[in-house]
Amino acid sequence: MENHYRDAIMPITDWPNEERPREKLLSRGPDSLSDAELLAIFLRTGVRGKTAVDLARDLLTEFGSLRGLLAADHARFCRAKGLGTAKFAQLQAALEMSRRYLREVIDRGDSLSSPAETRDYLTSRLKHYPHEVFACLYLDNQHRPIRFEELFRGTIDSASVYPREVVRSALEHNAAAVILAHNHPSGHTAPSRADAQITQRLKAALALVDIRVLDHLIIGDGPALSLAEHGLV
Repeated sequence: MENHYRDAIMPITDWPNEERPREKLLSRGPDSLSDAELLAIFLRTGVRGKTAVDLARDLLTEFGSLRGLLAADHARFCRAKGLGTAKFAQLQAALEMSRRYLREVIDRGDSLSSPAETRDYLTSRLKHYPHEVFACLYLDNQHRPIRFEELFRGTIDSASVYPREVVRSALEHNAAAVILAHNHPSGHTAPSRADAQITQRLKAALALVDIRVLDHLIIGDGPALSLAEHGLV
């Protein structure tokens, strides 16, 4: 309670160094910061009577989550207190730099030795959509990426994902393996029965042409969920 009370009445410059978001990031790394602290660094300043951290907390409450804020369109974003067109442009630039960085990691053709790197890349490609998108990451026999491709849009179920189209595309790219992925716009990553069923259908269809399904990732809020880790691949 004491820290929260101090946050509300003291400017961040008067906080102890170890509690200031920027200094905390530099000394402990970005993973040590809360969503509000990360957002406060982006905001840089607060508004009258509120520090940047207080404003960040209010915005996270207003938008429901960090994801809700990042996915907001221009009009919705600018209606919030303390935000505006300049902040919206800065945010979009930061998001696009992140996506391009992760895309370069994949496009340079390195083997996917890090599951976290793969999840980050697929999350950056699919998380922002307001509707479901089903995609494939095609890999060669050394698990180096060949191509990422969005294949289907809409509700992902056995009626909307066509195994023959996935097989045809995988063969066109001469893939030896694939990683499947789709997003849940609700943010919840718990796999549905349809998710498990389509994974098994695709696995069986691709096995007929000697192409392995390494994983099927569900993208939502927080870390992507791996169906392989849940024994569903």
